[in-house]
Amino acid sequence: MVFTVTYHSPLGLIVIESDGEVLTGLRFADVKASASKMEHDEAGGEKVESNKAASPIPVIAATVRWLDDYFSGKRTENATMGKQPENVTIGNQTENATINVTADARIVVKPKGTMFQRRIWQALLTIPYGETVSYGEIARMVGCKSAQAVGQAVGANPIALLIPCHRVIAANGKIGGYAYGEEKKKRLLELEQQCKHKTFFC
Repeated sequence: MVFTVTYHSPLGLIVIESDGEVLTGLRFADVKASASKMEHDEAGGEKVESNKAASPIPVIAATVRWLDDYFSGKRTENATMGKQPENVTIGNQTENATINVTADARIVVKPKGTMFQRRIWQALLTIPYGETVSYGEIARMVGCKSAQAVGQAVGANPIALLIPCHRVIAANGKIGGYAYGEEKKKRLLELEQQCKHKTFFC
C-alpha cells in the first residue's frame, strides 16, 4: 500500500509519499497531482490515499509538521544519515538497497537508488542550511570525476527539502537546474538566506 497526501506550501503543492511506516517520497507537484479521495495508482496497482487532514500515518503527520516549521523558518538543521542496512552488499542487489535518513525521532526516510546515488544524497546532507556548494565540490567530496554524473544523481533525489538538493549550484555561481524548476530553487535559497540571518524565526 502506498499512501500520499498533498501539502499546500508557499511554493505550491508538495506530494508526501509513504508506505505506511517510512517516508518514501517528497516532491513538488502541480494541481493535477492533488486528490482528496482514494484512487488507483496506475504505476503500482495500489490504492493511494490523499487526504492531509485525515491521514492516520504518523510519518506523514510528522512530515507535515516538519514542512510547516521549514517554511516558517523554524527548521534549520539538516537530516542525518542513518547506518546502512546490514544486508546491503556490493553487486546486483545495490539497485534495490536503501539508506535510512532520520530527520527527527518521528520521520524515517528511505530513498531508494543506486549505490552512487546514495553516496551523492549522503553528501547533500552535509550542506549547511542557508549555504550552497557546486556540483564539482560534491564530485570531489565523493571521489567522482564527473560533475555531470553528480548532477544526474542530484536530480534523481526522491526526497526534496529533507535531502537538500536545492543547495547545489553551478560552478560559475549561477543557480543551476532543479527538478522542480529554477524559480522554486531560487525561492528556497532566498528563504533559507533570510531565515539564517534573522535572530528570531521568520
